[in-house]
Amino acid sequence: MITLRKAEDRGVADHGWLHSFHTFSFAEYHDPAHMGVGNLRVINDDTIAPGTGFGTHGHRDMEIVSYVLDGELAHRDSMGNGTAIRPGEVQRMTAGTGVRHSEFNHAEGRATHFLQIWLLPSRPGLAPGYEQKAFGESAKRGRLALVAAPDGREGAVTLNADASIRAGLFDGDERAELALDPARLTYVHVATGEVRLNDTHVLKAGDGATLDGEAQLMLSDGRGADVLVFDLARL
Repeated sequence: MITLRKAEDRGVADHGWLHSFHTFSFAEYHDPAHMGVGNLRVINDDTIAPGTGFGTHGHRDMEIVSYVLDGELAHRDSMGNGTAIRPGEVQRMTAGTGVRHSEFNHAEGRATHFLQIWLLPSRPGLAPGYEQKAFGESAKRGRLALVAAPDGREGAVTLNADASIRAGLFDGDERAELALDPARLTYVHVATGEVRLNDTHVLKAGDGATLDGEAQLMLSDGRGADVLVFDLARL
């Protein structure tokens, strides 16, 4: 079964300096029908205005993944990390027993567009941690590259969660197929452009789809598509 989550049905928050679309319930947006999929709890599609950002704030017991689409995101945290996250880079922060961090767009005249993703950890009380890796266009062009996984295989960042994330770029005749475990859940999120899912559904930027009991995923007919595919535990 494939269940669609259309971009226009997401929650919206406009704070002036931050414009955010919420795929699942978050902050002031609450929809009991959309609390997450499996152990995936948050996909926020955030655009930060130039010279602004999230001040220092705290998190606990969550795996937080940032995926930058355009611009640059400056990150600082209580573990001593101070980095910039650019398009093609994936950052994983294990909040565990507690982390404080800030995220800013220091550019002049250019917004930062990124996805903020939260996953439930494998267990509470983990030691805080941080990892960041780059995945160039060639690694994702016309295929679903593994960018985050519990064992860090294939050069992915290591997730402390029963989940994995793949990313792919698709245009024209480029096509990718992925065998699925029907006992698990799969969520597809289109970050930019559009792509066809399993020859039956055209997904556009901001759209998502839950695959439940499906044995295969196929992406084709892309137009500037940047796509994330999540393999998720049932809860």
